[in-house]
Amino acid sequence: MTKLYAGVAAAAIAALLAGSAAWVFLGRSEERFAGCGANQVAGGAIGGPFTLVDQEGRTVTDREVLAKPSLVYFGYTFCPDVCPFDMARNAQAVDILTEWGIEVTPVFISIDPKRDTPEQLKFFAEAIHPDTIALTGTEAQVKAASQAYKTFYRVQESDDDYYLIDHSTFTYFMLPGTGFVDFFKREDTPEQIAERISCFANDSHVSTSFDARAQKSYQASRGKQMGDNHG
Repeated sequence: MTKLYAGVAAAAIAALLAGSAAWVFLGRSEERFAGCGANQVAGGAIGGPFTLVDQEGRTVTDREVLAKPSLVYFGYTFCPDVCPFDMARNAQAVDILTEWGIEVTPVFISIDPKRDTPEQLKFFAEAIHPDTIALTGTEAQVKAASQAYKTFYRVQESDDDYYLIDHSTFTYFMLPGTGFVDFFKREDTPEQIAERISCFANDSHVSTSFDARAQKSYQASRGKQMGDNHG
């Protein structure tokens, strides 16, 4: 892994920038959020049902994972620097929002099911933020989730397991009962992300849009699994 991190960082950044530049949004945030500075995007819808596996090895659905406001990011744990940086930034935004009394879950969906096992994702998630939900699945499941969110990724050819993946680097803000609301680019700071999300949270329609039953069920199951692992 050290060899990968040291030798391919520059190539990864160039490839990621190229991939992101070629990617086009195909969704639209609701007009009632226009006052919060939500990014306006045109065409189809972003987000949709998925079935994946979390870092505890548990099969979960989008309804369980996105049971409260969430920041969703697609990447891979062997990413040299972009993915860890973006997820760390998202975690900082989550901490700022927590101080303001707003709960948001950082979600990481792997586009590298071959290497990103639940065990690998657990190590990665714990290093990012204690509330991180990290997801993987079969190649078909990951592809379906990626297509639902209109993300781009492409595995570079390699003769060994030290391959890179070109991918888009946007973070999506999702609300239960509403779905996609806004997206954030790499240049957005934790403070900017928190400010925009706080505006949505202050909307009376948003503050009550929690799927409490799904959240309680999943969090209880997740807590039990974590307890068993430490027992």
